Formats: sequence, C-alpha cells, structure tokens
Amino acid sequence: MEKIEHTTVRTNGINMHVASVGDGPDTVLFIHGFPELWYSWRHQMLSLAALGYRAVAPDLRGYGGTDAPPRVESYTAFHVVGDLVGMLDALGIERAFVVGHDWGAMIAWFLCLFRPDRVKALVNTSVSWYPGGTWFPCDPEKKPVESIRATYGDDYYVCRFQEPGEMEEDFAKADTAKLIQLFLTSRDPGPPCVPKDLGFSGMIKLFEQHQVDLPFWLTNDDINYYATQFGRTGFTGGLNYYRCLDLSSELSAPWDGVPIKVPVKFIVGDLDLTYHIPGVKEYIHGGGFKQAVPNLEEVVVMEGVAHFLQQEKPQEVTAHIHDFIKKFSSP
Repeated sequence: MEKIEHTTVRTNGINMHVASVGDGPDTVLFIHGFPELWYSWRHQMLSLAALGYRAVAPDLRGYGGTDAPPRVESYTAFHVVGDLVGMLDALGIERAFVVGHDWGAMIAWFLCLFRPDRVKALVNTSVSWYPGGTWFPCDPEKKPVESIRATYGDDYYVCRFQEPGEMEEDFAKADTAKLIQLFLTSRDPGPPCVPKDLGFSGMIKLFEQHQVDLPFWLTNDDINYYATQFGRTGFTGGLNYYRCLDLSSELSAPWDGVPIKVPVKFIVGDLDLTYHIPGVKEYIHGGGFKQAVPNLEEVVVMEGVAHFLQQEKPQEVTAHIHDFIKKFSSP
C-alpha cells in the first residue's frame, strides 16, 4: 500500500483526491461506488501496476478527500463525468481503460455514453446499463424513483435515501464502523428494504446480535479506513447520487437510444442484489443488454460472490480485468 501515491487535482470547480500507482503507457481508471472510496480498488491497483499499467482511482465528489459541494443538484452524472474528464486532463491522460462498480459503474456507463473518445475499453461490474440511465427496468411513463417505489414500496433503500437529512440522521445513530461492516458483508441477494421505524441504526443492533467474524477478505484495518473517512465526511455526498437519480435521467434524455459503443466486459456475482432485481437476468442474458451495448464482448457471472466482488474475490476480478484490457493495450 505504501507504493500508492496520493495527490489532489483541480477539476470542474472542485478539488479531487486521486490515488495512483504504476507508470505504464496505459492507464486504468477505477471508479468506486457507495459506500466506498478509492480504497475499494486497492488490490486491483497494485496488481495491475505490477503488470505494467498505471492505475488511477479517485474519491468521487462527496467522498473521502474530494470536495463535497453542498447542493443536492450538484451530484448528477454530468457533474461526476465532468470531474473525471477534467481529472484525466489534469493528469495528462488522453484515453484510459475504465473499471467501475456500483454507482461507479453507472458513472462509467455515462462516461462511455458522453465521452467515448476518452475510453479505450470498459470492464464494468455489478450494474448493467439500461437506456435512460438506470440499472433496473423502468416504466417509461414514470421517473426512475417512482418506478422503484411501485416495485418495492417506500421501504426500499433507494426510496429511503431520497429525503435530504433523514438518512443522515439515521446513520448518525449507528457506529460508523458497524454500519460499514453491515454494508460490505451483506450477502442477501433480496431487495434491501429498511422499515422506517427500524432504520439502519436498528438493523445494526440486530446485526450485532448475530455478529460473526469478518470474512477472510476484509480486515479490521479495512473497516477502520472506511469508518475514519466517513466519520469525517458523513454520508451526504454519496446519498446525493441517489437523490439525483431522477435528475440525471431527465437531463440525459437527449442520449436516449444512443448505444454504448466502446468494447465492454461485464462481471456480476450471482449473489449480487442487482442481479436479482426482477427482469435483470433476462435482460442481461436475453439480448436486451447486448442491444443497448452492442460491443458487449463478454458477460461473467461469478458463482457464490456477492455485491462487493472486487474486494471479495480480488485476484479473480483482477484476472478478468487484465484478460480483457490486454487485448487493447499498447504494445
């Protein structure tokens, strides 16, 4: 880990913390999700640097060492893609391989949609691409959050995240380290619903009653790193991505029907909650995904693997990334 360098770049009106390692001719840009940080890619960064790549992983806006603008509306996909393009410019990177996970996967899809000229190829994980800028089937007559609410009800986590301040108050009642542990170690592929009268803070208490040892792939040091960062920044920045879901979808309407044109490999765990959203498996394997992403070259379903696959199976995920991007790498 001491090989990883840290710097701050100015981009799109904010200061962005960037972790990097390696000095190869090709850059791999890693984009994290919620509730994560650049740190989620630590294993892949070191391994790919050893294979001759330059690995770059920022904290996205609202996270870690990167600025967190106060307005909810400052967290659309357009803002975050703008941050990343400006970051690439600041680092002198013309084109990069891109790897995303969770919200980072959504941002990666948007990056490929808006600026395919900056992307050599994409390895995306967990979250597939639906036209309209979502990771789930949507009623075209409804906004994304309304579609989710119609499917799962008000207790579904995305719906619970919508009201500014409400979830922050709930999170504040819980021990941050326990909250991070709950998120990272969950292996239930069912819909994450949190009754309002229980909240995540109440779920922590239930979690502690049945607490088991950390899985082999997660250490107390890992948990403490996340907890220290989120204890300092809070969770508002990350929650604002969910609060901009409808706005990002609305603003991206001019790109409706435009396919993702870069070469793509997609990886998902068979225990990932995103893979079990109604209709998603049929979409991924039945031709719909390929229609929206015509250069989708490979789909990998990892058996017995849950949502945070890059941390749970770091070597396997790194191998999948490398096997794909080496086809497009500089000689």
